[in-house]
Formats: sequence, structure tokens, C-alpha cells
Amino acid sequence: MENVRLFVNNNDESRYVASKVAEKLQEAGLSIVENNYDLAIAIGGDGAFLRMVKNANFNEECLYVGINTGTLGFAQEVNVDEIDSFISALQTNDYKVEQIGVEEIVISTKDSSSRHVALNEVVVRDSNLNTANLDIEVDGQLLERFVGDGLLVSTSFGSTAYNLSYGGSIVYNTFHTLQVTPIAPLNNRSYRNLLNSVILPSDKEITIRPTGRTKDLMLSIDGDNIIYPKVEKLSVFQQREISVFRMKEYNFVKKINDKFVR
Repeated sequence: MENVRLFVNNNDESRYVASKVAEKLQEAGLSIVENNYDLAIAIGGDGAFLRMVKNANFNEECLYVGINTGTLGFAQEVNVDEIDSFISALQTNDYKVEQIGVEEIVISTKDSSSRHVALNEVVVRDSNLNTANLDIEVDGQLLERFVGDGLLVSTSFGSTAYNLSYGGSIVYNTFHTLQVTPIAPLNNRSYRNLLNSVILPSDKEITIRPTGRTKDLMLSIDGDNIIYPKVEKLSVFQQREISVFRMKEYNFVKKINDKFVR
């Protein structure tokens, strides 16, 4: 590992930390570059980590890590007071690498087909935020005819993000799953919906089809909103992984306790 790129939030603290990190990395014999890097470091909060991976085009040959100068920082592995330990671990190869699954989303409309990649999730809603009518299939088998505000399909890594806000389950992020979480499902004499999320292995393909009055969809892919008219189906599957740096003492359960319980 020789070439490093820094992805830095545009605030005073992040820029200050970035200057110190760059100095220490160069002292350790590493080069700060803009292209052809094998280590990417996000300095900021969880959003900085998302932007870094997206900017790197989910490069599977790169190692990703975050230094937290934000608030929650669940995706960020290194605290500011751990920078020296982090760089020492890089020098001695004394760290772990975890493989994190990312999801691919293919949107088929009457006129076109589009493809996106998400680290955390895709949220599916009616374009006008009306009640959405959506058929959900798993490997071609009907799971349910959903009626409600929308659906969220998250990766294991994304299970602690927006998914958690809607009552979805936390999944250990190396399990490589896809999770379908309902958003305000209707349950009355006319409509019966699953009220809890469904967790599926990553070799399954989830297909969502608009039905009835639902024609146009608003998709939020890792926070970026896009409207697609005349959607015929939406396919979500997992075929790619990225590599994430972990300190040797990293423990997922401890991190949940630190970030969400204490």
C-alpha cells in the first residue's frame, strides 16, 4: 500500500485533521494522490464515507476507511485521538480487512433501463408521495402486494442507517444480506401487509413492480433522489463487495453499544 487519497468534509475541523493526517502519512512513507490510489480515507462523518465510496465508483481493488470528525460516525473506524495508532497499524500491516456487500439497482421503464450501486439502501416511493402499490418478488416468487408509503431495501452495512429509523433490524455487516423494510404499511380490512422487515441472503434477487395507480417512482439511492416515470420493475441484487479497513480491536457489538445504547 503506497498511494492514499483523502476525501475531506468542507469544515474547519475536517480540514485541520486532514492536514495533520497528510503530514503523518507522508512521514510514514505514503504518497497523497488524486488518482490510482489503493487506500481511500474519508475525514468527516458517515456522509463523508458514503461520498468517498461513491466517488471511487465502488472500486473493489481499493481499501476504505474513515476518520470521524462528525457526530455519530458509525461508518467511521478511526477517532481523531487514534490517528497515530491507525498510521502505525498501516505501517506494520496490523489490521483487519472486512468485505462489505453493496447492492445494485436496475430500473426498467417503458423507454429505458438504468443501473445504480448503493452502499446503504434504496428507498422506493410513489413520485408524488401518494400511497404506493408495489408487488414484491423474491427470485420470481411473490412475497406480498404492498400498500403503504414505500419500501426500503438495505444492505447489511446499511442496516444501521435509514433502515434502523423505520424499525428494520441491525445485521452484522459482514453477513451479506438484503433487507426489505416496509414504510408505513396499511393494515385494515382491505389491506394486509407484513409489518416487519424481511432479511434475505445476498444471492436472492428482489423485484419490485408498481401496480394499480402507482406508475412513477421516486427512488432515494443512498440519499440521492431520482424520479423515474412509467417504471415497469425495479431489481435489487448483490454481486459486488468492497474492502473496509478495521483496527485489530474492532468489535461490531461494542460499536452498536457505543453508538446506539450508551
